[in-house]
Amino acid sequence: MSSTTEATPTPGVSLTHRQIMTVLSGLLLGMFLAALDQMIVASAMKTIADQLHGQTLQAWATTAYLITATITTPLYGKLSDIYGRKPMYLAAISLFLAGSLLSGIATSMYELAAFRAVQGLGAGGLMSLAFAIMADIISPRERSKYSAYFMAVFGSASVLGPVIGGVFAGLTSFAGVTGWRWVFLVNVPIALLALFVVGRVLNIPHQRVDHRVDYLGALTLTVGLVPLLIVAEQGREWGWASGTSIAMYVTGVIGLIAFVWAEFRAGDEALLPMRMFRNHTFALGNTINFVLGIGMFGGMVSIPLYLQIVKGVTPTVSGLMLLPMTFGIMSATAIAGRVTSKTGRYKIFPIIGAGLMSVALILLSTIGTTTPNWQVMIYMFVMGAGLGQCMQTLLLAIQNDAEPRDMGVATASATFFRQIGGTVGTAVFLSILFSTVGDKIAEGLKAAMQTEAFKVALSHNPEFAKSLQAGGGSTPDINNVEFLNHLDPVLARPFLDGFSSAIDTVFMTGGIVMIAAFVLVWFLREKPLSTRSGLERVADAEAVAIH
Repeated sequence: MSSTTEATPTPGVSLTHRQIMTVLSGLLLGMFLAALDQMIVASAMKTIADQLHGQTLQAWATTAYLITATITTPLYGKLSDIYGRKPMYLAAISLFLAGSLLSGIATSMYELAAFRAVQGLGAGGLMSLAFAIMADIISPRERSKYSAYFMAVFGSASVLGPVIGGVFAGLTSFAGVTGWRWVFLVNVPIALLALFVVGRVLNIPHQRVDHRVDYLGALTLTVGLVPLLIVAEQGREWGWASGTSIAMYVTGVIGLIAFVWAEFRAGDEALLPMRMFRNHTFALGNTINFVLGIGMFGGMVSIPLYLQIVKGVTPTVSGLMLLPMTFGIMSATAIAGRVTSKTGRYKIFPIIGAGLMSVALILLSTIGTTTPNWQVMIYMFVMGAGLGQCMQTLLLAIQNDAEPRDMGVATASATFFRQIGGTVGTAVFLSILFSTVGDKIAEGLKAAMQTEAFKVALSHNPEFAKSLQAGGGSTPDINNVEFLNHLDPVLARPFLDGFSSAIDTVFMTGGIVMIAAFVLVWFLREKPLSTRSGLERVADAEAVAIH
């Protein structure tokens, strides 16, 4: 039997493990694309910005991607409920492929930002649709067993991404093409393979529902989110209370109010039907997802900064040092999935997970310049173990309590709220870091200048002494910290201690946020996991309607 036929289920009939794995192969390729791209670009962006002479504009390349990916996530969910998962998933891969190809030939940062926005249009559907398709073909009780495959993709991408990004960014050219361009072009063969595999194996029945597309909801959501996402990325540079920032806040809030009004008006046709928020699991689960996104990114953003600035390792080595976190995520997801599948109980896992993440972030807030790497890596493992028990289990709870007709929207909402939380978390935590690090370094320099060792080292580094005097004895420019790699360790120490202390503040704030998530999880109601897949539940409903 061919793989195409084999992966095509009959409505009401469950798939075999082999059929599920055939479909899964296509989904994982699509998810790997999105996960890998984010990691590769993050580690190579500084080099890319240098090459395109746009260091001050590099945030826009990230923001453009983030805006389109976030806004299209709920849109893909709704459209896939109407038109089917396969055509929308193929559209997502195709847009991502086009965006990658265009990004690889960009000649300026403005062009790169525009092409990254095209990439984001595809990325918005790659992850959320993969989870929605799994909900269609596997029952909640069995689905938890397959979660480890998805987390393995995330884990692999988190390790491979910085390594591959670092390698390409360091190459002058490869196969006759400038090295950094391969950061985007490497997606092309993976996307083509994903298109072929998904086109061949993803054949699941879809009953077309004639709904209107909620264009007003999509427009008002765009008006609401775009200014808020932009100010989240740019607010630190503009000033959080500047006229530009305030204009963004006002526009965003008006847009979100208009979005809620449009969704109430649209009823069941809405992009995000308001009736779904009356469901306890949906409302609370997504609130936890939002808070989890904030806390999670507190650690995700800060750990690489600590390793690269304070410990002085390269982005490539930093990626490899994240392996304990990856192992923690994968092992915890696998164990939680097995136990959930066997017992049908799942609430305990996000409780333990949020607790472990709180503990890990609070432990990370105690690390300093001289903390041994093995100790930091143990804390990373604990954080990964917590994260692995939260992400998939919360999604499972939301999907389990959603009606089959809302599966796409319910699944996309989990990604959407976590992504928004992550954006808020990244903005807030970077703001905390850079608003405190200057004072902490200045205090460290003031204390160090009283010591004989610092005075001697300063006399041997007249250029550095001159830069300190130019700043009135305060902090030199910390927008570029490469000078620390070549500086006398005695002179560098106040800077390293200052960064370490500021990053500790971020970790502690993240820990407090995760304590809030830990409290919220206790209020989640555990509903028995269904043993019927989305397709089987649709077939059951049709059978009841006929009789």
